Amino acid sequence: MEPLSPEEIARYQRHILLPEIGGAGQQKLKNARVLVIGAGGLGAPVLQYLAAAGVGTLGIADDDRVSLSNLQRQVIHDSGTLGELKTASAAASIARLNPHVRLIRFDERFDAATAVRQLAGFDLLVDGSDNFDTRYAAADAAEQARIPLVTGAVGRFDGSLTVLKPYEAGTDGSLNPGYWDLFPAPPPAGVVPACAETGIVGALTGVIGTLMAMEAIKLVTEAGEPLVGRLLLYDGLAAEFSTIRYRRRRRAAE
Repeated sequence: MEPLSPEEIARYQRHILLPEIGGAGQQKLKNARVLVIGAGGLGAPVLQYLAAAGVGTLGIADDDRVSLSNLQRQVIHDSGTLGELKTASAAASIARLNPHVRLIRFDERFDAATAVRQLAGFDLLVDGSDNFDTRYAAADAAEQARIPLVTGAVGRFDGSLTVLKPYEAGTDGSLNPGYWDLFPAPPPAGVVPACAETGIVGALTGVIGTLMAMEAIKLVTEAGEPLVGRLLLYDGLAAEFSTIRYRRRRRAAE
């Protein structure tokens, strides 16, 4: 890909000033191809901050349309885009934010049947979905493609996120854990109700989604330590963060 233009250098000046990113890191962001699952509560801040950061190619996978109840938390959309496909609404918002970003829309769900086709050509996956079927499909697809996965979840006033690279070994020489190591089986139906049933505070999705974008930027630029083998938990009511470490479980093929 072509080098940063003078306009891009001015746009990303605050990144370039950081020794941990610099011009080389900003060029990596421009070269990056990131697929984001969902243009909803979590996907909205992820897409906005990755676009603002200068990720060169962003993919958006979502088959839903913008509804009035979305606008309390899905801030990439607005009253003027009600009824539109979320991918179209998000793409228009991103184009206004940063014309240097190339957008690829998938107006369909990300699932086991579409995963390989949608993920082709991308080097990082960010999962902002709201159901376990999609999360497991995303984890399996990313592991098979040998690309990092940033995954997060929210509920009412709390949220969590982690980074998965199960195809690589950690500092101790053993393989990193995957999503199945963290959640060996999906919860029974009805145990984790949807936000349409229990409610959710809108700003929570901004907290977790922004942290997911931060992890994605770290992975692309190789700055800092990503949340591999660590689950970051946020309690919005108590204003507390905590971290749980988890390991790879023994698998039949290993």
